[in-house]
Amino acid sequence: MRKIFTLLLLSIITLVARAQTWEAGGIIGGAGYMGDLNSRNPVQVSGGAIGVFARKNYSPYFSVRGSYTFGWISADDKNSPNEVDRNRNLSFLTTLHEVSARAEFNFLEYRPGVFNNSLTPYVFLGLGGVYYSPTAKADDGQRYDLRSGRTEGETKPYSKIALSIPYGVGLKYNFLGKLSLTADATYHYTNTDYLDDVSGNYADPSKFTNATAAGLADRRLVKNPLNPVGTQRGDLRPHDSYMFFSISISYTWITDRCYFTK
Repeated sequence: MRKIFTLLLLSIITLVARAQTWEAGGIIGGAGYMGDLNSRNPVQVSGGAIGVFARKNYSPYFSVRGSYTFGWISADDKNSPNEVDRNRNLSFLTTLHEVSARAEFNFLEYRPGVFNNSLTPYVFLGLGGVYYSPTAKADDGQRYDLRSGRTEGETKPYSKIALSIPYGVGLKYNFLGKLSLTADATYHYTNTDYLDDVSGNYADPSKFTNATAAGLADRRLVKNPLNPVGTQRGDLRPHDSYMFFSISISYTWITDRCYFTK
């Protein structure tokens, strides 16, 4: 009996594992961020994004996607409409390497590779991790790593890796047999405030042993002689976020026992 039960269980697992369709494809789009150097515009694009992904369709309404995305974001206080920000005079460029998985929920029945001209809006939520590296140009024109400079007087450099929670909305369109297009807007909430290397207050300049780091830490055009140390440098919000606005194309593999085959 145990052998029969084990055989049945393995058979069910095998059938379930085969009862799906797979998609794989590429991603291209724009990237932006919300943080200390952009606290007002949630759709501002300041960089780009490229990547690859694989999607497993469990039913016409539910799928899971795993992806790797490389992106870059930037901001410059010189472009701010706010005079206080322009006086702060900070800037950054950060590269992002993100690996994530997300669950997708289709509003309409979607069967890629079977229903030509199939279209559905969808929503998604996931979990991921991002490796990030903020840099900035110094007065000598060279680009420097900001994390190692400890520009806010950190006792040790902050982590290069942050937790990412991607969520958003999109549109899937199966336009040519096994080829599909997807367009989506993905916001990524993180547990770091250092995507832009700006978080809290100005550090004591006498604590810096590196002149370049000291210069990148405080670039104000007009400094306050009454309180040069400890004044606000960031916007005091606890976390930064970033976003990808992307278009992807994918190819679908259909198994001989896919989820819609009776």
